[in-house]
Amino acid sequence: MKDRPVKQSPELDRVEHTMRPMYLCAEGFLGKDPRKLIEILTEDQGTVNSLGLSHGTIAQRLKGITERARSGWGDPVVVEDKFEVEVEEARGKIPCPWGHPGLYPKTHVKLKKRETGEVLIWSDLSIHLIEEHGFYQGKGSTYRLDPPKVKRILEI
Repeated sequence: MKDRPVKQSPELDRVEHTMRPMYLCAEGFLGKDPRKLIEILTEDQGTVNSLGLSHGTIAQRLKGITERARSGWGDPVVVEDKFEVEVEEARGKIPCPWGHPGLYPKTHVKLKKRETGEVLIWSDLSIHLIEEHGFYQGKGSTYRLDPPKVKRILEI
């Protein structure tokens, strides 16, 4: 028996609209992913569950690394002797597409695993989107954090 598709609510339609390019940011949050937001959220939730992780665990790991890397003031910092991490901060702030109160600094965090050269890229808003909404961004987005890749690179 085939799984029934989950219907997207009008609220998620509104959120998806704000995630498109040029609404909140030039690139948007969905990349070239053709799926509806509910499909992205559902698939990533299943993947995170199958990995034995939670959105909170992933978000906390990203937060911890980001905070340690901020000490470099824009220069790369070695974190845990495993990662080279650089935090770039741009002027301005960006809101959550779901409409949560508050604004998030426009950051660009780049982590390179020293042993393998693998790279992850995220922002402060990315952490919020994972922790509060289970949203890892659409496939093809600059800030897409694929859960299996995050688990492997960050060793969680």
